[in-house]
Amino acid sequence: MKTLTVALPGQAYDIIIGQRVLAQVGERVKKALPNAQRLLVVTDDNVLPLYYSQVEHSLRQAGFQVGVHTVPAGESSKCVQQLNRLWERMMEFGLTRTDGVVALGGGVVGDLAGFAASTILRGVDLVQIPTTLLSQVDSSVGGKTAINLRAGKNLAGTFYQPKLVLMDWEVLTTLSEATFADGMAEVIKYGCIRDQEFFNFLCAHPSRGEIMGDIESVLYTCCNIKQQVVAADERDTGIRMVLNFGHTLGHAFEKAGHYTIWTHGQAVAAGMVAAMELGFALKVTPRDGSLERLIALLEGFRLPTFIDCDRETMVGAVGLDKKGAGEDISVILLRRMGEALPYKMKKETVLQVLETACRR
Repeated sequence: MKTLTVALPGQAYDIIIGQRVLAQVGERVKKALPNAQRLLVVTDDNVLPLYYSQVEHSLRQAGFQVGVHTVPAGESSKCVQQLNRLWERMMEFGLTRTDGVVALGGGVVGDLAGFAASTILRGVDLVQIPTTLLSQVDSSVGGKTAINLRAGKNLAGTFYQPKLVLMDWEVLTTLSEATFADGMAEVIKYGCIRDQEFFNFLCAHPSRGEIMGDIESVLYTCCNIKQQVVAADERDTGIRMVLNFGHTLGHAFEKAGHYTIWTHGQAVAAGMVAAMELGFALKVTPRDGSLERLIALLEGFRLPTFIDCDRETMVGAVGLDKKGAGEDISVILLRRMGEALPYKMKKETVLQVLETACRR
């Protein structure tokens, strides 16, 4: 079992990574939330039958009163309607300022529950128990919460750090191949932006079986990179932007597919390839064979390396990208494999270069 501490001023919290962590939920949450009496577990209808009873039992054994709120699995639950239902359920359950919310599920559940926790009663404590690879290495760590609007993804949200993150890697064995691959896109991203040796390791272990053979170290490496970046820039105004490598176009691809054709990981995979091609066009990224290695690694996990996207959707995505400021945007490029940087340029220039650089 491994422990990481996200060292933010006045709000440090631990990330616990290991096997059979779900059996320890009650005692660990009791230490993190000593004053809480009631806990509302937010989950989805896929995770509920798999893990809720075990989590509920552990929490009750620790002395908590436990309630549950279930949302439909899938991206469509990150919406105003589900957020409002969750707020009402929190009040119905009798949450007070000293109680807490437990997010048990993937990124959708974590984002929705986190946003609700950050806003109900002006903020109640939050514990994240991510159950997908993508949520374990990405969305559960760092404090970003959000819901989607018709205009685009994650446009309404808050920065709200959890009190504790609990990762039981055994839950990953129940994931489908597609869902596991979805998370691998974000795993690969960490090698691209901060750790060439980790990228090399992934290239040498291009299968689910090989990754699961060293999964605790993989999770630790990804979370350690993220906590270092978040500790340096919690509010996403500087270096934290590099975590969005592949996401500017990735969000456009998701929107082009109406959030049903392409998953987040699939969209980010194609977005990383597009970002490298953009870097070539701007003479920021060297042509040293890294793109070919990235494509081979992504294809090994059956992730797309190109998604066709019309200009109107690209314009909308770039225009609404949260890394934008006025007419400018900071696109995330690679100076080399393992080193990313925000590259500020005009939004219209980005679109013009993308149309040329990323045409297939």
